[in-house]
Amino acid sequence: MIIWRHILARHVAPFVFAAFVLMFIFLLQFLVKSLDQLAGKGLAPTVIAELIALSLAWMVVLAIPMAVLVATLMAFGQLASTNQITALRASGVSLYRMIAPVLIASGIVCYLLVLFNNHVLPDANHRTKILLNDISRKKPTISIMPGMFSQLMPGYTILVRRTFEQSNDLEGVTIFDYSTPGVLTTLTGERGTISFSSDYRKLIMDLSDGEIHEQGNRDGKQYRRIRFATHRIAMDAEGFDFQRSNEGTFDRGDRELSAQSMRRIVDSLTTAHGAAIVRLREALAKHANEPIDPSMPPIIAGAADRAAMLRAALQSEQSYVTYVQNEMNKFEVEIYKKYAIPFACVVFVLIGAPLGIMARRGTFGAGASLSLGFFLLYWTALIQGERLADRGLLDPLVAMWIANVVIGTLGVYLTIRTARESLSLDLSWLQRLVPKNWRSE
Repeated sequence: MIIWRHILARHVAPFVFAAFVLMFIFLLQFLVKSLDQLAGKGLAPTVIAELIALSLAWMVVLAIPMAVLVATLMAFGQLASTNQITALRASGVSLYRMIAPVLIASGIVCYLLVLFNNHVLPDANHRTKILLNDISRKKPTISIMPGMFSQLMPGYTILVRRTFEQSNDLEGVTIFDYSTPGVLTTLTGERGTISFSSDYRKLIMDLSDGEIHEQGNRDGKQYRRIRFATHRIAMDAEGFDFQRSNEGTFDRGDRELSAQSMRRIVDSLTTAHGAAIVRLREALAKHANEPIDPSMPPIIAGAADRAAMLRAALQSEQSYVTYVQNEMNKFEVEIYKKYAIPFACVVFVLIGAPLGIMARRGTFGAGASLSLGFFLLYWTALIQGERLADRGLLDPLVAMWIANVVIGTLGVYLTIRTARESLSLDLSWLQRLVPKNWRSE
């Protein structure tokens, strides 16, 4: 038991440090990617902090397995480099007994991560989607579609010929103003920009090179036309003020549900899929054996029309069968993913322990480099498997677990060979790839 505590203690510091570094990298990547969605919208710091906190959920799912791999590589690398592995073996402690406490600990982490995936991550993803939708409403041009009438605010209809994704500039602007009772005002401008007032209560439209046409609605006799070089119109920004949506406003997607909820959906889809297959077979049998009724009108009784009707009916049923199958695949992929990624914690212990002993380098640089290589391999297999499963080219179970099986099998092989002291590995070349400040002197 003392040996177990000693080995586990060697893992704690590298695990915490690796998890912190990985979370920081993921967070930095998220902020860079989301900067254009958050900047210039006058969002309260608490809203941005909430979005970051909710996004940490998916980062935890990715960072923890990789942190386990880094910690295992570093811990066993340090034990090997200080000859503690050799001393333990000389005392009759096998490599299997050394790895056993780490496997047990990784199993506990795996179980906790499964609970996290089913009870915390779905709600966090759902709340993130709602929050991002609420934030997107503060983008002035988000609801303006070129060539289509847009009713952003009550009392106004806007028609724009062209918008620009990277700015709030507009071209070919026409505004129909019904906000004043009894008066219809039409504003046109060759160019324009749209923005918020400093307090975000007004939506400001600055037009240039345009005209104002104003006409009374009651008698239609009052009419005036004004040309302008620049003109500003201020509208109440009620629809774009940041407002919280209720969580029940949006339906949950596959990544916003627990495995149990998705399993119930898959069961219902399986029933619908079976019924659709039965209908398709019955339609084939019916139309294949159905004789032509002489009493039917010639236009329907004709062979060409019969074939067209049959083709349309079969295509409709086949499309529905394909749709249901794709939906089943999508949900099953997410179900298996909730268990496959946590189980990577156990797999990475099997691969990390022998590699750490063979490398005999307990530095963070060596551990991070090896971990990154295996994690990229693992994640590439997972992503490609998910794509193949979504297209129906690969069974979802195989797609999500093949990376664990391949890397786990390799880990078991390396562990057995290392336990027999029949395998060595020279990774001195790896040090040339590691930054100098990561190396130990």
